[in-house]
Amino acid sequence: MARPQIAIVASDDRKAATAKTKLESLHRTTTPEKADVIVALGGDGFMLEVLHDMLGRDVAIYGMNRGSVGFLMNDFHDGDLVDRIVRAQQTVLYPLRMSATDDKGVCHEAVAINEVALFRETRQTAKIRIMVDGVERLSNLVCDGVLIATPAGSTAYNLSAHGPILPIGAQILALTPISAFRPRRWRGALLPTRAMVEFDVLEHAKRPVSAVADFTEVRDVVKVSVRIDESAPVRLLFDSEHDLEERILKEQFVT
Repeated sequence: MARPQIAIVASDDRKAATAKTKLESLHRTTTPEKADVIVALGGDGFMLEVLHDMLGRDVAIYGMNRGSVGFLMNDFHDGDLVDRIVRAQQTVLYPLRMSATDDKGVCHEAVAINEVALFRETRQTAKIRIMVDGVERLSNLVCDGVLIATPAGSTAYNLSAHGPILPIGAQILALTPISAFRPRRWRGALLPTRAMVEFDVLEHAKRPVSAVADFTEVRDVVKVSVRIDESAPVRLLFDSEHDLEERILKEQFVT
């Protein structure tokens, strides 16, 4: 990579704001609109916000951890920033596109870097039919919800719901139930990234369900379709010793 034009953005956290001030005193920066690389200071939640803000732009994101877990972030150092960016390895991620139709017939579009999830809205369990590429795979999943996660999102809510961790280069998605009641033994499925997944909410008036694509929630949905959106890639940069592929691999051996 040639010497890039960089912009620095930070979360509202005091630690991140202090780091931004220090880095801007050490390095020549530009505005996010003119930058080749956005340096994001914060945690994974802030990184997710930045990735959404930069969707559709030809810009790379280099994160440094000024939050808590920092799974998508590099370690923070205030020196050698430009050299680290130039040497960094690039990972290209493709988001999920959700089309959700509510009970009034309105269709809502949204994208998700991590996952699209359906949740019951009331005390009653949801009943959901699952179609994959037009073929019915589950006629009636009785559950608190169900989600479909990208490899990048497989270590987020998907992991908490006991879904599988996916290597970042794997061309698969994780379809994971949330507290499934019926079928009792169903633990989810691995799907190719080219798959179109459709969820039909059964008894939606009695058992209302919401659909969430990262930050976007649609209430009272009756039908949700999800597929990979190859028109909106996002580019992340990682130090060679802390690349995302290695982090995901290590996460699978945590005890």
